[in-house]
Amino acid sequence: MGKIVAIDFGLKRTGVAITDASNIIASPLTTVDSIHLMTFLIDLVKKENVTTIVLGDPKRLNNEATQITENVYLLKEALQQQFPSLKIEMVDERFTSKMAFQSMLDNGMKKKQRQEKGMIDQISAAIILQSYLAQN
Repeated sequence: MGKIVAIDFGLKRTGVAITDASNIIASPLTTVDSIHLMTFLIDLVKKENVTTIVLGDPKRLNNEATQITENVYLLKEALQQQFPSLKIEMVDERFTSKMAFQSMLDNGMKKKQRQEKGMIDQISAAIILQSYLAQN
């Protein structure tokens, strides 16, 4: 069974999460400068036997697109071209950043750690991935 990777895409940096080999646990992996995302994913897919990539689908509360939605759909197209054998899925990412911040508070992270935006991106990606796992 291959692993599943989730992406919380941002214009500057992107949070990445990955499952365990059994696809039961979603764990934050890293934060990547978005400009280097594709190179990072090419390497990751080879190393980790990835079969599915899940993208956070940014939407407003009223279900309308956000300012980054178009970029995420362009990324989806690029991923489909780069990895034709992989499944590319979309998952609603509303509230993931707030949930990630709350998770950091609940787990007793110090203020300096909570201010690290890359950590929020990683945890958001893990929340997106956990949501995907729960739906499937």
